[in-house]
Amino acid sequence: MKKETKSTTTPLPLPATDSQQPYLVEVAWEVCNQIGGIYTVVRSKVPTMVKQWGENYCLIGPYIFDKMPFEFEPIDTADDCFFRAAVAMRQRGFEVHYGKWLVSGEPKVILINPKPALANLEGTKFALWQDLQIPTINADPLLDQVIAFADILNLYLGELAKPTANAQKKLIAHFHEWMTALPILTIKKNKWAIKTVFTTHATIIGRYMAMNDNDFYEKLPFVDWLHEAQKYGVQTQVIIERQAALQTDVFTTVSEVTARECVKILGRTPDVITPNGLNIKRFTALHEFQNLHQRYKEKIENFVRGHFFNSYSFDLDKTLYFFTSGRFEYRNKGFDLTIDALKQLNTMLKKNSIDTTVVLFFITKQPYSTMNPKVLESIGMLKEIENTCEAILQQIRNKFYNKISEKPENLPNLNEFIDDYWKLRLRRTLHAWKTDQLPAITTHLLKDRDNDQIVNGLTQAQLLNAQTDRVKVVYHPDFISPMNPLFGMEYGQFVRGCHLGVFPSYYEPWGYTPQECIVGGVPAVTSDLSGFGTFMSDEISDREGQGVYIIKRRDKSYNSAVNQLTHAMFDFVKQDRTTRIIQRNRAENLSDLLGWDVLSKYYKQAYDLALS
Repeated sequence: MKKETKSTTTPLPLPATDSQQPYLVEVAWEVCNQIGGIYTVVRSKVPTMVKQWGENYCLIGPYIFDKMPFEFEPIDTADDCFFRAAVAMRQRGFEVHYGKWLVSGEPKVILINPKPALANLEGTKFALWQDLQIPTINADPLLDQVIAFADILNLYLGELAKPTANAQKKLIAHFHEWMTALPILTIKKNKWAIKTVFTTHATIIGRYMAMNDNDFYEKLPFVDWLHEAQKYGVQTQVIIERQAALQTDVFTTVSEVTARECVKILGRTPDVITPNGLNIKRFTALHEFQNLHQRYKEKIENFVRGHFFNSYSFDLDKTLYFFTSGRFEYRNKGFDLTIDALKQLNTMLKKNSIDTTVVLFFITKQPYSTMNPKVLESIGMLKEIENTCEAILQQIRNKFYNKISEKPENLPNLNEFIDDYWKLRLRRTLHAWKTDQLPAITTHLLKDRDNDQIVNGLTQAQLLNAQTDRVKVVYHPDFISPMNPLFGMEYGQFVRGCHLGVFPSYYEPWGYTPQECIVGGVPAVTSDLSGFGTFMSDEISDREGQGVYIIKRRDKSYNSAVNQLTHAMFDFVKQDRTTRIIQRNRAENLSDLLGWDVLSKYYKQAYDLALS
């Protein structure tokens, strides 16, 4: 596995008019289609790829929507090979859209509708078995779409690879994950003049086994990939993934952690490790991101007032905001470990008479019917209290100014400036707002609350927001967005407003969540079983001083990991404000390691290897 950590990136000189320069198409199921982490990988990398490849770069994804994605802008005419191949496909009766992705960098995009190929799906499946020995019995709707998409994509790539009047194009096709990988097998079978790169971001079997087997890492050296694929009902998907890895010109994955899986499960050592980066925007003045932290922290504080203070209050100047987030994989994401460590942290804070309050937010996605009406009502009534206070303050200001200017020698009693109407209204609102119930641990009404693992874990740990608890919890089973009435801000803004991100993952091929914290100047906990954790272990030495806490889970017991996380959070709570500010500065300085302008060098290495 090749990984050069000290080299620098030299952008490829690719003038648009030079047909001898290589072309790159990058194929992903999440182009203009946000589902999970690969969307972040591809989208954030775009500005760097456009800068390096210029007009010779294009993305390809499926058109599987009821209407055109709002991120995609169709273009009716253009003078490049990608557009001409799209026109040739339309003339053959296929729905192929050419345009640009409306994200930073605005790359060229091809969206292919797989629907026409669904009509001949049985014939395509028979050919897959006959030509490539890929079984497709009991295929689900996603697999059917994948097969149909590949069928049309093969034709498009064939058009794109046709020689021009001057010469044969140098064409690299880069495929992300098994959903787009079938054309690799066709390219190799037909010996087309296309160099292929395949990136797996997580092996299918690895993810399933980690979710369901407590001894996944111990069993990995002895895993029978076919048996496990059949056990979990993903035989076709795994065969596609495995054959793509074996037949591609260059095989890559995102971390050393996943590379070990690839060797045992896919049967090939990755040629290049391609760590995930972000599109980094650094601030010219250090205080700027500290100001952002303060601004967004105040928004979080406003939610905390509305959620907790109608039951009881605590000192917000002595309150820290922790959070964990990601897709709902209770064990893989370390939600179980986090809850058990919070239980111990709560006990330690009380035992040591530390008067700091920790509020931890669980941000994930779970089915719910609606927002909790009581939570909404409390937030709404707090807004009413705020409006009433504003009206009273305005009344006092006007009357006080008039009185003091008339008789500057006397300081009047401020109470006499408040009308009885506003006093009564404020009293009634405060009385209606107060409750003798504990603050809810969930902000939404879950569809299956009784079987929700986070709810059950918090209940078992007795983290139920009692007034005496030093650790409070808020379970928000939806992603943060500006349209959300509880917070009213972007997820990235919420991250900046927090003090610590907690992500002690058991299975995490990369780990964007702690990476997003660090580049936002927010310290974060990760683990040595995550790609990001192992990457940072290799790159920096004084990790905790720079805001990176790595929990050792490899070859360690669960209880050992709980104790490590508990003490990491306890030590963080004991820091004074000045130390936390210094740590945020040092964390934000690590952005220089984590941007695509640096990490794209590994993709360049993969493409150079493919061309050679």
